[in-house]
Amino acid sequence: MSATAPASTSDEILISGDGHVAEPPDLWEKRLPEKYRDRAPRFPNTKLGEGNHARTGGWEPLERLKDMAVDGVSAEVLYPTLANAVYKVNDVELEEACTRVYNDWMIEYCSAAPDRLWGQGIITMWNVDHAVQELERTKKAGLSGAMIWLIPPDELLYRTKHYEPFWAAAQELQMPISMHINAGHGHYSTRGQLTPFTRQHHSVNLNKLAAFTALTDIICTGVLERFPELKIVIAEIGVGWIPFWLSESDDWFDTSPIPELEMKPSEYFWRQCYATFIDDRVGTFLVQKWGRDNFMWSSDYPHVNGLWPTSREIIAKSMSHLPEEIRRNVLCNTAARLYDRPIPAPIGPPPEAVGKEAWSRRAQFER
Repeated sequence: MSATAPASTSDEILISGDGHVAEPPDLWEKRLPEKYRDRAPRFPNTKLGEGNHARTGGWEPLERLKDMAVDGVSAEVLYPTLANAVYKVNDVELEEACTRVYNDWMIEYCSAAPDRLWGQGIITMWNVDHAVQELERTKKAGLSGAMIWLIPPDELLYRTKHYEPFWAAAQELQMPISMHINAGHGHYSTRGQLTPFTRQHHSVNLNKLAAFTALTDIICTGVLERFPELKIVIAEIGVGWIPFWLSESDDWFDTSPIPELEMKPSEYFWRQCYATFIDDRVGTFLVQKWGRDNFMWSSDYPHVNGLWPTSREIIAKSMSHLPEEIRRNVLCNTAARLYDRPIPAPIGPPPEAVGKEAWSRRAQFER
């Protein structure tokens, strides 16, 4: 076997650090307590069999396992698709009820194969006591982490002390806390219908601005200094930008030290922060020097921008230059360490009923 790459990409175990469920569009209409149902989030334009809901595995876990076998993926970290909308309901009590409905459904979904389906709860942060209780409840029920808003409301920025009990609880429970694109306030709640230009502006510029704004607040106000075992994940924003941003942050720190920090910003990031990517040519070029223990590959299944069922082909093209140890970290080991889960064996050969001809990246965008 080569010192720089495995004999075959088929030999590698893959853990997707960012996959998604595709919740039933009527989930909240059916499951919210009666007093909230007239205000339940509704998704009249979401159709099963189309778009991000094209694969039955998005809402049926046993079907998902078949698609994972097709793609050669052994385990997936699971985030929402529709549930990001609960951050926009403008009612704290209703928002909490919506997150509980989603979390209960995610717990049920993952129970079909808990060794392979590593669900993330979704937590609303208006009431920090409730947030801590829901974090504790979902941890006890078997979820592996929790997602909070990437863009907090203006009155509750991450630089405030509002979040301190939650950070403390996450550290004690050893629950990684994730911030995923499209979750929260700011431009996520005001962007409206996207045009081709504004879609590019949103995806290329604003998502990264949201990520390093949140991370700057968390790192530079001493959160990671006070909670050295807390783990933070930035999901689906790529990784190639991170080394440059950290270099800039360190340069500013060298000229204007921050009293709350004992280390440089980059040192806190590399100690406690992680990020996922789908196909990041810059990030995989830089990972030999930056991020070998922090960056995690993801397939983004079943979303239309994802790699299924061609994950191994894309990995072979984008990561063939990497040493074997780094590839194993990026593709598998880092996610297993972060979520403290055993690495599951490959699922096995895909069932005949599901084949790659059922789906292609071209077909996804033609729908």
